[in-house]
Amino acid sequence: MDTPLARELADLSSRRKALSKVDVRFDDESRIFTVSNQKGGVGKTTTAVNLASALADIGAKVLVIDLDPQGNASTALGVTHSADTVSIYDVLINDVPFADIVQESPESPNLLCAPSTIHLAGAEIELVSQVAREFRLRRALELYLKDYAVDFVIIDCPPSLGLLTINAFTAASEVLIPIQCEYYALEGLSQLLGSIQMIQKHLNPELHLSTILLTMYDARTRLAQQVADEVRTHFPEQVLESVIPRSVRVSEAPSFGQSVIAYDGTSAGAIAYREAAVEIAQRGQRTAHEQGA
Repeated sequence: MDTPLARELADLSSRRKALSKVDVRFDDESRIFTVSNQKGGVGKTTTAVNLASALADIGAKVLVIDLDPQGNASTALGVTHSADTVSIYDVLINDVPFADIVQESPESPNLLCAPSTIHLAGAEIELVSQVAREFRLRRALELYLKDYAVDFVIIDCPPSLGLLTINAFTAASEVLIPIQCEYYALEGLSQLLGSIQMIQKHLNPELHLSTILLTMYDARTRLAQQVADEVRTHFPEQVLESVIPRSVRVSEAPSFGQSVIAYDGTSAGAIAYREAAVEIAQRGQRTAHEQGA
């Protein structure tokens, strides 16, 4: 019977099959992403957590650094982040080694998290008086990566451009921006690109916008298609082919302390995040191949 639901189920089934045949390899180089968008409510933390989980699911070792005082990424990965937990705050302010705070997510041994706690809310002020305040995260992460093999580091930023976000930009080499397929999608983007250029110029010349992921896409609306077309026109190299649909499952998963990959791995949202993860991994392979050529 040819109904929209039957077509959708057949499409999901064929995409699942295609994903099961994908062979992705990871080299020894750690790729460090900052997931950032100064416009709130675009699915920034949701994207960071679900991409990390999807990358772990295809065999990568992934470390999520939760730099948002709200601690939503820590919650979604099911790791402890109560007030007395040793956290990323202690790394930034008290020089605690990264290895002492990293926790394994219950979802997968491949998925690690450096949790945030409520103390991080005061870190913006405390960082002001610290030596090399813009490089605290970078230095600690570099020391950790010398001893521990990680394929991807994904940093979830707060939505404002303070010292925490600057630390994230200074520690990373790639910026991933989730963009919501709704009105005003590109609002605030020029401000964010300006911030990236400023960091490039003064603090981290390696930083670049490598990836844009379209989220909350509703194929039934003309607006979603218009926004997607507009973003692809402006950023043809950076936008992933994979698009994350609006999904009840994606919205529900964090309240169960899980990513959508663990919560409902067969859902449209989980499949879309897996496709995005494969695309990001394959792009990295292409870049490595081109640099080696």
